[in-house]
Amino acid sequence: MSDEPRQESAVAQQDVHRVRLDDRTIILVGTAHVSQESADLVRDVIREEKPDRVCIELDAQRYDALSQKTRWENLDLRQVIRNKQLSTLLVNLLLSSYQKKLGGQLGVMPGTELLEAVRSAEASGVPYDLCDRSIRITLMRAWRSMSLFQKWKLLSALLAGAFGDTEISEDDLRELRSKDVLSEMMEELAHAMPTLKRVLIDERDAYLARKIAEADGSRIVAVVGAGHVEGMVRLLREGHETIDMQEITRIPKTTPVWKWVGWGIPALILGSLGFIAYTKGGQAAGENALFWVVANAVPSGIGAILALGHPLTVLAAFLCAPLTSLTPVIGAGYVTAFVQAYVKPPRVRDFQTISEDALTPSRWWSNLLLRVLLVFILSSLGSVIGTWLGGLKIVSSL
Repeated sequence: MSDEPRQESAVAQQDVHRVRLDDRTIILVGTAHVSQESADLVRDVIREEKPDRVCIELDAQRYDALSQKTRWENLDLRQVIRNKQLSTLLVNLLLSSYQKKLGGQLGVMPGTELLEAVRSAEASGVPYDLCDRSIRITLMRAWRSMSLFQKWKLLSALLAGAFGDTEISEDDLRELRSKDVLSEMMEELAHAMPTLKRVLIDERDAYLARKIAEADGSRIVAVVGAGHVEGMVRLLREGHETIDMQEITRIPKTTPVWKWVGWGIPALILGSLGFIAYTKGGQAAGENALFWVVANAVPSGIGAILALGHPLTVLAAFLCAPLTSLTPVIGAGYVTAFVQAYVKPPRVRDFQTISEDALTPSRWWSNLLLRVLLVFILSSLGSVIGTWLGGLKIVSSL
């Protein structure tokens, strides 16, 4: 995939790709994010190529997360809950823990080669750009583009990756970086979850290609994950000028269908109770309303208990679930998570060990930050179960 010959060097030639844009040369370095070999390759390429600028597959948020050792300690958990971003936090945590597990097996932390690109650029006096799309935008676009089934499928895969016994070697990584295997992997991802592949790979290929093509300098080294190289080379050669950056950085609005469903369920329940009161009397309506309260309160409360929530958290689950189930504005899980974080706030050491603790299921109960997430997950699950049980009972009584 080279546009011009080059002399043999110490670097791995199969991971370095050159693209000519008029009188400019872009040198793409395809890496694995948990490989010491990739970190060494990045350092060698920057030293040997002496570029005018280095472009790196990072955004400001991911760079801060990689370079700051106290990133979890700086987390404002209550603000995350107020903004209803616990689902995003959970996905971020599972991704981080999975990469950290692989990195621990290889003796190198995730993103080492990206930080090496920054360090090597600084040591050489070369300016560098963080060229990736905001991780927040990427996750929001991915999440809102998936169906409910796809979301559960993704979370299941992340949980399996974080808690499963995954062994991988440098030889495995070297094979994964080869073009044929990567193409096969992308095809499998496109077939299994085309929406996810489009947002995580295709859109970021386009974003990275456009940002790198617009970077200053006649000789640019770009450090990106190996899975992006093939798509970026094609875009750089054939059509980076036509990429609509505004479109691929827009956060999609929630589909109106779900808003109608969210308000439709409460309307159905309340309307059904009113109809029962009109046709069968107040006592029948009261019995069904009581069943609704119990059906929602008990499963949500049990969820909080299973998460080892504080007694006030359990009480909050019992009290709020019957009410939050009647509004899509806020769920029982967010109420219970906020109460748990308030009455049992995580300690400094909980933030410091969260990535390691997340890899072991039993530690989710001992780490107070992870326990807040457990409270959120289990009380929400209980509320969903209660909504369906209570709703079916009321509708069947019509």
